[in-house]
Amino acid sequence: MSAEPRLRQRLEPDVRRAQIMAVARRLFGEHSYDAVSTTDIAREAEVARGLVNHYFESKRGLYLAVIRQMVTAPAPVADNLPNSTVERRITIIIDRWLDVVERNAPMWLTAIGSDAVGRDSEIDEILFEGDEIATDWVLEAARLTDAVEGREELRAVVRSFGSMVRAASREWLARGTLTRSDLHVLLTDTLLHLLQVTFPALHTSREQP
Repeated sequence: MSAEPRLRQRLEPDVRRAQIMAVARRLFGEHSYDAVSTTDIAREAEVARGLVNHYFESKRGLYLAVIRQMVTAPAPVADNLPNSTVERRITIIIDRWLDVVERNAPMWLTAIGSDAVGRDSEIDEILFEGDEIATDWVLEAARLTDAVEGREELRAVVRSFGSMVRAASREWLARGTLTRSDLHVLLTDTLLHLLQVTFPALHTSREQP
């Protein structure tokens, strides 16, 4: 049995929580859920096991927090976009998203491996939340945040794109059938087509008697 760490540095709560999350993200990405314990996480994070439970209540709570971090707020993907063309702005958010996924590939695959809707209601809720946040990123990049006419249909189109994103990322990270460059082209071109061609056509068809 491993001994408790001899010395623990006193850190601010937010920093300590982030430290625990980073260790959990790595361990849950490398091993199955059942193979990881809060004791393992505490030992590698160099904190007391009770502190893990204090911040996250349980292993399940920590696992859900890690999945939420991966699919809802991994990085400021749409922050500080240049005042440029929609094409350029979309290219940037796709590239930033690929950076995040590449840095956290094992945990990303673990997170999206749980995306069979209906299997776990709490994970479903997190994935749905992630789809809404990603939709906001896309609309910000495409300068469509103020769109009113056909807004719900537009959001539905972008949310549907999210399922393709997850499937395509598996082709890149798990199967190796696509490179990162391939994926960038695929996602960028598809998203632009959906926004500039598919959605207008869909909206026009709805207006016809």
